[in-house]
Amino acid sequence: MSREETGGAADPLLRRVARGGAVNLVGAVAGAVLNTLLVIAVTRGFDQRTAGILFAATSVFLIAAAVANLGTSNGIVYFVARLRAMGAAGQVKRVLRLALGPVTVVSAVAGAAMFAFAGEVAALIGSPDARAYVRILAVFLPFAVFTDAALAATRAFHDMRATALVDRVGRPLAQLALVGGVALTGSVGLLTIAWAGPYLPAAVLVAVWLRAIISRAPSSVDLGDIGEKTGPDTPLSPRSTGRGEGVTAREFWGFSLPRSVASIAQLGNQRLGIVLVAALQGAVEAAVFTAATRFIAVGQFTTQAIQLAAQPRLAELLAVDDRRGATALYQSATVWLICLTWPLFLPVIVYAPLVMGLFGDAYVAGADVLAVICAAQLTAAALGMGDLVLTMAGRTAWNLVDNLLALAANVALCLVLVPHMGAVGAAAGWLAAIAVRKVLPLLQLAVALGLHPFSRRWLMAVAVCLVWFGGVPLACAATLGTGWVSLTVALGIGCAGYLPTLWRLRGVLEPATRGAQPLAGAGFPRPRIPKR
Repeated sequence: MSREETGGAADPLLRRVARGGAVNLVGAVAGAVLNTLLVIAVTRGFDQRTAGILFAATSVFLIAAAVANLGTSNGIVYFVARLRAMGAAGQVKRVLRLALGPVTVVSAVAGAAMFAFAGEVAALIGSPDARAYVRILAVFLPFAVFTDAALAATRAFHDMRATALVDRVGRPLAQLALVGGVALTGSVGLLTIAWAGPYLPAAVLVAVWLRAIISRAPSSVDLGDIGEKTGPDTPLSPRSTGRGEGVTAREFWGFSLPRSVASIAQLGNQRLGIVLVAALQGAVEAAVFTAATRFIAVGQFTTQAIQLAAQPRLAELLAVDDRRGATALYQSATVWLICLTWPLFLPVIVYAPLVMGLFGDAYVAGADVLAVICAAQLTAAALGMGDLVLTMAGRTAWNLVDNLLALAANVALCLVLVPHMGAVGAAAGWLAAIAVRKVLPLLQLAVALGLHPFSRRWLMAVAVCLVWFGGVPLACAATLGTGWVSLTVALGIGCAGYLPTLWRLRGVLEPATRGAQPLAGAGFPRPRIPKR
């Protein structure tokens, strides 16, 4: 049996993605801890009303940044990865000019508009005191947008260190130090500057980093570890693809702008609940909802670490229509999403009141909110990163529709449930949005491309996590109560059993193409890889 038939050629590919994922994961863990400590510093250093206003204002800031980004982060990764895969890396600088020039202008305009309409934004949040917060945040908006776009460019070259060091560790560490200092002085007026100020040095550092990467980048990417060999034209040349003229502005923005709206909708699902809770229930309830949702940033950063590492490789694999390799990567990423995030979220559901107490006694009432949010994250990890695969396959219009439907479900449920259920209603809206955003791409990829995240490894990962971090915490809670001693014992037993189990199952769970199982025989056509 040939190397292509066994899929062994994808093993180096997945190992390289795993290395990038490991770099991101280390940064993600550090970033998650720092961001959680940042929220704790705000909730314990300031009263609930001040914390709620800050959280609502920063949510508006992040939504505005997503709008001003214009989808360039995904567009840069998609086109740069494809150009390098096709041996046309000389056109990369043109793509970066197409992206960074307009986004810099738009972000400056958006910041000016945010500053000018700060009063209206404050009224939307439901607190006139938020006007000063919004105006300070508006000044730093262009730096945040540029940083996000430039970091995407570094990841397109498979350099994950900038994202890990600058965005995951450096910026939140500076925010934590500054906010902690402000909390000690009791000067509320400096709180927003402490939160937003680190975006400026982050933008400078990323610009220097990107310039260094471009100056030493090779002319093309080595496709020896990208799926199947496609013959003498590999790596593909622009002429062999009929694309000698390079990427045009129409093509770049035709891909990026739909993804921009989708990104706004996606961030809206995460942040709009905070704004709606503040508007409908007040800043105190918004602070409780934010505290519950920010804790799960630990799991979200882990998810992003894997996705950011896989994103450029998915673009390269799908550029040469290697669906077998894409399926292998899709399935492996889903397995590790489960293995890395379920051990966090399962115990938190059991010990939700204890965990919420970290933010202060007044936040324990948000335990139900935290439990619902964790259930949403378990669902998201189990269904994989179909939305990312769909985007890297060029189906940005589909991705846009999916995210808009998810946002519509979220907003509708929030408007109906928040007035009666408060933050729990917003959490239910988030759960519904995640279900819509994950199930639709799952069906679309299966029918259109024959790609899916499920395998025997998926079942094994779910079972192992349920036993050690679902069953064990429930047993400990039933016998020892739900205090810190019980949680410590549950985590100790869980880790003591979980890690050896993963080691024993490493042959089953290891990322390799032989684990990829196409949908033939399950009601879907077998992926057909065209001969070039």
